[in-house]
Amino acid sequence: MKEAKVLIIEDDPDGLRSVSDAVRDAGVDVFTAATGESGLTVFREQRVDAVLSDLVLPDIDGIEVLTRIKKLQPDIPVIIMTAYGSIDSSVKALKAGAYDYISKPLDLDDLQSKITRAIETANLRHEVVALRKTLHERYSSSAIVAESPNMKHLMSQVEMLANTNATALISGESGTGKELVARALHYDGQRTDGPFVAVNCGAFAEGLLESELFGHEKGSFTGAIGRHKGAFERAHGGTLFLDEIGDAPKSVQVKLLRALEEREIIRIGGQESFKVDVRLISASNRSLEDLVETGEFREDLLYRLKVVNLEIPPLRDRREDIRPLVNRFVAFAVKEHGRHIVEVEKEYYETLEQHDWPGNVRELRNIVEASVVMASEPVLKSSAAELSAVRKMGQSDVAIPLNMTLEELEKAAITQQLKKFQGNRTLAAEALGLSRRTVQRKIKDHNLPF
Repeated sequence: MKEAKVLIIEDDPDGLRSVSDAVRDAGVDVFTAATGESGLTVFREQRVDAVLSDLVLPDIDGIEVLTRIKKLQPDIPVIIMTAYGSIDSSVKALKAGAYDYISKPLDLDDLQSKITRAIETANLRHEVVALRKTLHERYSSSAIVAESPNMKHLMSQVEMLANTNATALISGESGTGKELVARALHYDGQRTDGPFVAVNCGAFAEGLLESELFGHEKGSFTGAIGRHKGAFERAHGGTLFLDEIGDAPKSVQVKLLRALEEREIIRIGGQESFKVDVRLISASNRSLEDLVETGEFREDLLYRLKVVNLEIPPLRDRREDIRPLVNRFVAFAVKEHGRHIVEVEKEYYETLEQHDWPGNVRELRNIVEASVVMASEPVLKSSAAELSAVRKMGQSDVAIPLNMTLEELEKAAITQQLKKFQGNRTLAAEALGLSRRTVQRKIKDHNLPF
């Protein structure tokens, strides 16, 4: 509260003195003015957290002061002082956007309470604005590295699509940054003030995915102890991002198609549908066209999802982006782990630029982070790139026994990754380039002890 500042506009000297003393007693710094115009001048010149203005002033009235302040800074709380509890003037002030009003003669305790609440509201509004700015800086298209021609082309497509409500499908290999592109479409667009809700369709069992997307009513199934809002409902007014859409089971695909066509949903166990205002963006690292051919994905749903298709190139096809990505990841890792790196040698970049990056940007980030964490000096050299973990182009680090069947190889690969990640199925699935549900099914098929 010590840093909070309030502007008081009051033409009566005695009233101004008593109000100022009461506000200062609440631990707030005070600026004062005796007319509306002089008060607006102070407001333009000083940073204040709230304004307390008399309704009746010698030049312009408090409503005019309020209106002009709202044009300058809409989020600043303005409290209007009205004489004799005039209901009409108080209602007029509230309709004009006043945060609150207080009647004369003033109750100074009430005044201090309302000023305190107004400042708390102002602080909260400032935090919200700052958070929105941070999110935009972090997730807008300008935050995506795009030095290569194909990434510049992709970003131009994102820029054209952002301010539309077009349904989009983002394609690309695992680790290319599909969610980053989805977030850029959201934060650069007209829905930036709405929620961004992301759901990985491969991370849920069939029944749970349906509940996660559409919600459920209390008692609709065992364990449904209360009403649950689904992702469509939570994303109302914003964007819903469905990752790994190719892993959605057929029963969910039917409901997704209806939600897209009708713009309405029904919770599990519910009787009535209701409208949702959601922009849907989906992503897949598998070819949905191939899944349609095998009967695993509905063709009509594909058409609805693929109004616009954005293809993210793999990192091996955008090598111009590797160096700036390395610089960004070094900066992140230095800040995250408190390390001190002052230089990155040319050979370090060149070593990474020679890699074919099957894990794409995610793999690059992991290797750079490991380099920073394990660095014994403030210079990253080529030896810091953990070459044992980097497969050079045209080489293979896997020796395949000639007597093993494909099924045995699959079992060995899944077992190896599960051991590596101590049974964590999500991390193992990510490393294998599979969905979590596929890994769960393979564990059951191979009777693995995880």
